[in-house]
Amino acid sequence: MMSEVIKIIDATKDIIRYEKYLYKCLSPMPFRKYRNREKYLKFAIQKGLHKKILLFNGTAVGQIEYAPADSSAYPIFGDKIIVMNCIWVLRKAKGHNFGKLLFNEMLKDAREATGIATIALENHWSPWFKKKHMEMFGFRAIDMIQVRHKRKHTDRCFKVYLMWLPLSNNKVVPQWDKKKMLMDFDFCVAHPLYRPKFIEKEDNIMELC
Repeated sequence: MMSEVIKIIDATKDIIRYEKYLYKCLSPMPFRKYRNREKYLKFAIQKGLHKKILLFNGTAVGQIEYAPADSSAYPIFGDKIIVMNCIWVLRKAKGHNFGKLLFNEMLKDAREATGIATIALENHWSPWFKKKHMEMFGFRAIDMIQVRHKRKHTDRCFKVYLMWLPLSNNKVVPQWDKKKMLMDFDFCVAHPLYRPKFIEKEDNIMELC
């Protein structure tokens, strides 16, 4: 019986070798570079962005991306905090605690941080970024906005939460720019709140509900 081999690599440490993981992640979309992602990577990698990929028997089945707040993909602010852009394990790889392994990789790099922040969704049609999943990692909601998408499922309100996991006794919590949250993001085409290129940057893709 073949033994199971688990390996975690940091794609930001060998960009030439692991470039496809920096752009394609785990989505079934074909690999291609796109301008907004390239722009974000050039800015964020030099400031401490990490994107770690979990390989199971040579196949990428999980990933986690995180950065200091000043190079995060989200409008989240705070002193000495880490912001998790995403964490994702393929459904076919469930049952191996791969999510916990990836999360622990981030914790190793967050020893000097006061805590970790991220976002979570509730009542959104995407299966990703669910609030209950973030709570399983120890995050708690500290703020929330209720919104609707102006182009998709326009009759459906959903909630976007600011999630926080303190790692020290510092009682200061992160803040976020709610106005910028309504404009959504263009750093990853697979993100549930992704802004398509044809939508003007100045126009909000979401509105308060």
